Amino acid sequence: MIRTLWAFAAMTAATVWYGGIAIVDSLFEPRVEFYIRLTRGWARTILRASDTPVVAHGLENVKAGRPQVIVSNHVSWYDIFAIAGILPVPFHFVAKKELEKIPLFGRAWKTAGHISIDRSNRQKAVESLRHAGMEIRARNSAVIIFPEGTRSRTGRMQPFKKGAFMLAAEAGVPIVPTVVVGSFDIMRPDDWRIHPRTIHVYFGEPISEEPGETVEQLMGRVRDRMAAMLEEVEALPPLD
Repeated sequence: MIRTLWAFAAMTAATVWYGGIAIVDSLFEPRVEFYIRLTRGWARTILRASDTPVVAHGLENVKAGRPQVIVSNHVSWYDIFAIAGILPVPFHFVAKKELEKIPLFGRAWKTAGHISIDRSNRQKAVESLRHAGMEIRARNSAVIIFPEGTRSRTGRMQPFKKGAFMLAAEAGVPIVPTVVVGSFDIMRPDDWRIHPRTIHVYFGEPISEEPGETVEQLMGRVRDRMAAMLEEVEALPPLD
């Protein structure tokens, strides 16, 4: 109980502190790299307060100075903190537009350059994805997308949506299949308590679109690879 209260207090304080800095800074001369550092600091503060260390595997597959789409499974809010806390390259998240409605967080999210998708309007969603493609090509950065669209309530991968794969195909950039393990047990659905665990993040070898391949086929290849990565992890001895 004490750990949970401390973690929630830290989340609130970190959001106010880092979000406030981002919003104030944006009134002068916006600095994308600075906002990425703020996002990373925000995530690491929450991870430390929750006693949830993160171990990265395969970071060599995330290439610096190259545009890329990082596609990850999604079982917990802690997936976001874990990936943001360990990525050594510039990055932006792509997520549902509803996040913009969260007080302070929403404004800081937009200020930091993270990209919102309006799922209720297909045209606007496509425009947002095209904007994301231009951003990663212009800045040689990474875009992080959870293609399931929402957190899994079972810990198992759900069906994928096509947005991430349309983005990668149109922008002509590789996809880094990524799986997060251990975060589901930190805060299970319908349980607001935090249970400290070590989170492991596995970055697989990049996958590029093949000549003549459809978006659906690309999506299937990436999902199959992520499923295989999860099976390989489950076959290992229990992780710390």
